[in-house]
Amino acid sequence: MTNNSLIEAGWVGVIAGVDEAGRGPLAGSVVAAAVILDTNKPIEGLADSKKLSEAQRNRLAVLIKQHALSYSIAQASVTEIDQINILQATLLAMQRAVNGLSLLPELVLVDGNKLPNLAIPAQAIVKGDSKVKAISAASILAKVTRDAIMVDYHAQYPDFSFHIHKGYGTKQHIAEIEKFGCLDIHRRTFNPVRSKLKYNIF
Repeated sequence: MTNNSLIEAGWVGVIAGVDEAGRGPLAGSVVAAAVILDTNKPIEGLADSKKLSEAQRNRLAVLIKQHALSYSIAQASVTEIDQINILQATLLAMQRAVNGLSLLPELVLVDGNKLPNLAIPAQAIVKGDSKVKAISAASILAKVTRDAIMVDYHAQYPDFSFHIHKGYGTKQHIAEIEKFGCLDIHRRTFNPVRSKLKYNIF
């Protein structure tokens, strides 16, 4: 269901879009964002963050923060991911993002097919980041925020090219793990980190 179809169905309330970044990487937190757009200040170019260049995402993130009625960005830590699994950690980050909004939405639209625990009516929309502008905006803020965190990690851990692979399980990243070992920011429950720890490779 898109914003237009919601309006056609008679919905005229305040809508928040929610999305996440960082479910798949071997390192770092999962980041979620919630955005309430201002219909009087449309932002051109909003789309699924994965379909945008880094420069486009960074430019749009600035506009979203300037023009949105409200936005909130939250995380679930590596420890939480390992303790409750990545799905539950993602939903927790989404819940935190929604609860952090300065304006209370009347409906929350979430990318995907699972919903966080909210006291507000919510709907999950598969591929919502390419269908609903507010979710697109949330996907952009989540992605830009997480990428910035990973760039900071590269500065802290220069042996790891987090600024390039962003913590994903690329050949480069796996080679770095094998050469330099496991960091505190690596997800212990994710392979190949888990298997290497199991067999005491580190």
